[in-house]
Amino acid sequence: MQSRHVITFIGDDRPGLVESVSSTVSSHGGNWLESRLSQLSSKFAGIVLISLPTDESKALETELKDLDREGLSVRLTPSIESTIVDSEPNFNLSIIGPDRPGIVREVSTALHAHGVNVIEMTTSVESAPMTGEMLFSASVTAALGCAAARDQLEDNLDSIANDMTLDIDIEHVTS
Repeated sequence: MQSRHVITFIGDDRPGLVESVSSTVSSHGGNWLESRLSQLSSKFAGIVLISLPTDESKALETELKDLDREGLSVRLTPSIESTIVDSEPNFNLSIIGPDRPGIVREVSTALHAHGVNVIEMTTSVESAPMTGEMLFSASVTAALGCAAARDQLEDNLDSIANDMTLDIDIEHVTS
């Protein structure tokens, strides 16, 4: 019988981190299904969905924890079926504007208040080409369970955009 698990890991960036995790998974009969891996500053972090023979989960967890000797902090978490009824993405947000504290907090608070499920979010801060000003940008893929709340959400995001001098573009995804 197979079970699904999520592996999260972080360590100082260096060649071989992905190989260490993938070899350990493979040695226990695991299959790497999906992942998001990224270098952030001097760290390398990842989140990986695997399938694994159920009777191998304890042994894999022990061996993954042993990777801390290589400077890699790893956690194995059983994956359960989602309780989110509608997690199909139905809109994308694009956010850009002058960097300042609180942008992610304001936007995520608005999304939560309207019952939005964030599927994926990527953020960055970079120097603007002409002015050198630090610009925050984000890309969000999300699902809004109740279509009736769409106008209220858009109004709330427009208010945040005005208050924080941001451009927030909403693109609705049609099936």
